[in-house]
Amino acid sequence: MSSAKRELIETVKSQTGVELHQERFTLGYARRMTAYKRPDLLFSDLNWLRSLTKSYPLQIVLAGKAHPRDEPGKRLIESLYDHAKSLAGDITVAYLPDYDMDIALAMVSGVELWLNTPQRPLEASGTSGMKAAFNGVPQLSTLAGWWIEGCCIEGVTGWAIGDDSEQVSGDDAQSLYKKLEDVVLPLHLMFCMSKLE
Repeated sequence: MSSAKRELIETVKSQTGVELHQERFTLGYARRMTAYKRPDLLFSDLNWLRSLTKSYPLQIVLAGKAHPRDEPGKRLIESLYDHAKSLAGDITVAYLPDYDMDIALAMVSGVELWLNTPQRPLEASGTSGMKAAFNGVPQLSTLAGWWIEGCCIEGVTGWAIGDDSEQVSGDDAQSLYKKLEDVVLPLHLMFCMSKLE
């Protein structure tokens, strides 16, 4: 286990009491919590997530704050806590409160995949994804903000969710699930198996 992942595990434990598994695939999502960033897209189908984890055990680390006047953003955070409770026993989900630079550092260097799901074309930049990329963490992102240029080689620099259409896509959740199940998680499993040989 890398020292970066060890630090993330320790941070999650000390901040939330949640114990992450050292060898389990860890997906990270952290940013300002607001509706257009769609932090709940991953949780669109909880039964699918439960089914997926039978073949590919994973865990999820979330963090972020809503603007004090963004009531829908605050409700999104509440819904993420609700999803975590619903998935308890099947998938470990941790939400790190009081998101700051130290938590950001632990996350962007300690996860195996960085998730970014903004509604196209509303993301101006996406600096959390940039920080994860600088730490060697692959991205799974909608083609918005910096990822329009960053995802220049699908499967090498990371993976795209959906296409680059500026229309709101009802298929983004399905695209996200398909990429995880058919590409990202099998690739991670193959990598782990190769290290054992």
